Amino acid sequence: MTPTDRDRGRDLDALLEALTAVPGLSGHESDMADCLTEQLGPLVDSHWRDPMGNWLGRRAPRPAPAAGAAPAPRLLLSAHMDAIGFMVTAVEDGGFLRFTGLGGWDPRLLLAQPVTVLGARPLPGVVGSRPPHVLGPELSGKVLPPDELFIDVGLPEAEVRAAVRVGDVIAPRRPLQRLQGRRRAGRALDNRASLAALILAMDLLARREHQAEILLLATVQEEVGLRGARPGVWELVADAAVVLDVTFAVQTGVSDVPGSLGGGPLIGVGPNMHPVIERRLRQLAAAAELKHGREPLAGPSGTDAWAFQVAAAGLPTGLISVPIRYMHSPVETVDLADIERAGRLLAEFAAAFDAALVDDLVGELHGVTED
Repeated sequence: MTPTDRDRGRDLDALLEALTAVPGLSGHESDMADCLTEQLGPLVDSHWRDPMGNWLGRRAPRPAPAAGAAPAPRLLLSAHMDAIGFMVTAVEDGGFLRFTGLGGWDPRLLLAQPVTVLGARPLPGVVGSRPPHVLGPELSGKVLPPDELFIDVGLPEAEVRAAVRVGDVIAPRRPLQRLQGRRRAGRALDNRASLAALILAMDLLARREHQAEILLLATVQEEVGLRGARPGVWELVADAAVVLDVTFAVQTGVSDVPGSLGGGPLIGVGPNMHPVIERRLRQLAAAAELKHGREPLAGPSGTDAWAFQVAAAGLPTGLISVPIRYMHSPVETVDLADIERAGRLLAEFAAAFDAALVDDLVGELHGVTED
């Protein structure tokens, strides 16, 4: 079977369009959780949300273990569901909105962006500034600081004040764009590309046997400090976890990264990742003839895998990353084949996860060497 076989029974373009159309901003992810209930709910035996807003799911082993059998191993699969955006800080004379970033925004990208202000009703707007003719020599031709920018929704001040409050959030307004071949660009592909891979993996797993109990966790507030991962992992007591996220892809001016669009997902290697999980992911990718690479991460990965690893008594964790270009911009760009390969690799790992692998997780760190 080749990596691009279309046997997943789901239109990936339609799935990505649905996921990226939902704002799901950090701290305001309930709309994204609703979307996941629609997409993932039929693939699990139960699902719920914790007080933090994380979306959690559970799928029992298939077939069910015999009566009196040892407890099934428990595997946690996770991706964060929040996206970066903005927040209203003031409504000024004339109905112009001042704002601040919600997550890590590059100020070079803000001016002239179309947005949607999520107030009492959604309001389309644009990020504007004073014309360059009146900026003065200290600002002319330079990246404008945030206090020089504002959002214009095109309404009279009274209507703006009736519809928008300080603290309302603002999402970039960028529908998914189909580029040449299987390249796609749009907002929030960090981390909706990974959510798509997780959904594809569960589609595949629904048609396979698996000894493990599969636990799903779509976390909130990753972009503002891995906040959802910390309480979420305590609720789902697992033997191991695999996190899905995105990473940098080669582009003009960025050549010292291992990922490339169409080159397959990257398997994280380093102190944040358990060596047994990393090695098993590589073996499964090779056996399935899935294009993939290794991503060396010498310190914290900057993903939920970092929070998972040090939770409770420690959780053996692996990381699969989808390469994207233009991270943290409204035109993040992916290759659909990389999402498909990440989903298939995750499904292969989940199907192969068993009690023997759980034993290896401890044995590796007590002197058992790799093959």
